[in-house]
Amino acid sequence: MRPELRPGSIISYPYLWKWQRDRGENAGRKDRPVCVVIAVRGAVDQNTHLALLAISSRPPGADQTALEVPEIECRRGGLSDLKQAWITVSEYNYDVAERSCCLDPNQPALGRFSKPFMMRLAAAFLPGFKSRGARIDRME
Repeated sequence: MRPELRPGSIISYPYLWKWQRDRGENAGRKDRPVCVVIAVRGAVDQNTHLALLAISSRPPGADQTALEVPEIECRRGGLSDLKQAWITVSEYNYDVAERSCCLDPNQPALGRFSKPFMMRLAAAFLPGFKSRGARIDRME
């Protein structure tokens, strides 16, 4: 697995929001920073399956759940240009690194969140993930 695709890594990605998918769109409108929250090598296909969470400078909408990113984590994640940042945990993009048309294979990570912050993030993300929350499948 590439180091850029480990949990906690921040990469640039054309994230597709749930509201965009619900309107019939199938491509993200722009590249934005995303956090790799899950990166698992498939036992059968040996591909890297990813759950990616959007990072935004805008506070979450009424229908979203998000965690505010502390200033020190913004610096660690390579997000110093953002005055404030939130990670949406109520939806995620699912992609497979080796088959993705959205991931740049030569792209370096912007940065990486600390393990303690990732544990908080995973705890906030897990309930929606277990209940099959808003997964936006980018392999379609």
